[in-house]
Amino acid sequence: MKFESAFRQIDDILWKDAGCSTALDYVEQSSWILFLKYLDDLEKTRELQAELAGEEYHHFIDEKHQWSSWAMPKDSEGNYDHTHALVGDDLLEFVNTDLWPYLSRLKDSYNSNTIEYKVGIIFTEINNKIASGYTLRGVIEQVDRLHFQTAEDKHEMSALYEDRLRQMGNAGRNGGEYYTARPLISTIIHVLRPKIGETFYDGAAGSCGFPCEAYLYMHAHARPGTTDEETLQKHTFYAKELKGLAYIIGMMNMILHGIESPNVIKTNTLATPLSDIQPRDQVDVIGANPPFGGAEREEIQQNFPIRSSETAYMFLQHFIKMLKPGGRAGIVIKNTFLSNSDNASVALRKKLLTECNLTTVLDLPSGVFTGTGVKTVVLFFRKGEPTRKVWYYQLDKHFTKTHPLTEADLAEFVHLQATKAESEHSWTLDTTTLDDHYDLSVKNPNKVEKVDDRTPQEIAAVLVNLNNENTDLLKQIKEMLG
Repeated sequence: MKFESAFRQIDDILWKDAGCSTALDYVEQSSWILFLKYLDDLEKTRELQAELAGEEYHHFIDEKHQWSSWAMPKDSEGNYDHTHALVGDDLLEFVNTDLWPYLSRLKDSYNSNTIEYKVGIIFTEINNKIASGYTLRGVIEQVDRLHFQTAEDKHEMSALYEDRLRQMGNAGRNGGEYYTARPLISTIIHVLRPKIGETFYDGAAGSCGFPCEAYLYMHAHARPGTTDEETLQKHTFYAKELKGLAYIIGMMNMILHGIESPNVIKTNTLATPLSDIQPRDQVDVIGANPPFGGAEREEIQQNFPIRSSETAYMFLQHFIKMLKPGGRAGIVIKNTFLSNSDNASVALRKKLLTECNLTTVLDLPSGVFTGTGVKTVVLFFRKGEPTRKVWYYQLDKHFTKTHPLTEADLAEFVHLQATKAESEHSWTLDTTTLDDHYDLSVKNPNKVEKVDDRTPQEIAAVLVNLNNENTDLLKQIKEMLG
């Protein structure tokens, strides 16, 4: 619980700083400090490993810019040296004019596949927003309590970092762009069952939840004494993300989950014309929650045969093209995709059904994506064969901030999906019954209408929760409007 306590202290400290005003700021600013402490522990681990092997180890961060020099200097007895520790304006000046330029230059000296290069990219993409050197000193002292040298430490840290991302996702419209509920991602990964030796891709990575969960799943199946772990580290996971903050958080998230040098590229995935994607670029497995409701410029839309201003439609075309023959995907998309009658929607459903086997549609209630009110579905498909039958599962539950989605809520789906069994919540659609509009609307023929048997007290409790959430939402709107 040391990580949880430290995070609470860090947020309390940042709350008082003039440069940090939102949950996004708290995550971003604590992330770069956590990252530097993580690197310090990583170098200590590497140095110890080299010593045990009788080899010499060379730090990639020079002595002046190492954590133990500028952040937490030690006296002759190995204790924190308050006398020589930078603080106030001196600390801010060092961080902004010396440390930051030094770290950003690392990208010019190392290969793009190394963690050193990733450090350089991170410190090129973000800035220090902490306005007070005293605030920064307080955060540093809290972070120094944390260690990342054991598997248990890393597991606890990654779990707490995920929870911070969840809180950020609940904090408002912008935060939700970066976060997908981890129980949903974990379920998608368990259905896709990626194998070691296969490549995994997310072209709309956000906080990199999909590659993180895929790594945890595949790592659990790695064989000791083989090259499996090297394969996972270097030749398995690939991701792209456009927005700077999401890119940084995603990189940090992957590193904390155990992927030392993530293959994440900061780019607009949709800027690549579909015709430019070659077989050598294609992957085995894709898991993604592409942004929906946005719009791209006309020149970007021209990269796709099926023209649409809806970004999710462009991403779906991209993902189909990015799959190898026989490759499989689990993609989150708005449920209106299943029934919209516009030309792009109809054409894209036809493409999906004729070029891929749409094996499963998981229908989700609106509360899964807290704060958006949007209903979504997950499309599971395999490329290279047409769809004959589609198996549906309808998750008929209600979720809120205080009662979020859990893996237990999806357990029945996972169990029934293995055999495509019918139930009160699941059924099968024969595609030969579809007309020229390829309408895939969720229409559960097995649903049993239930009588609301809740007590007045239970109903009142639900209303109180909804009222509290509305109050929080209004507060966030007022803050955004200034």
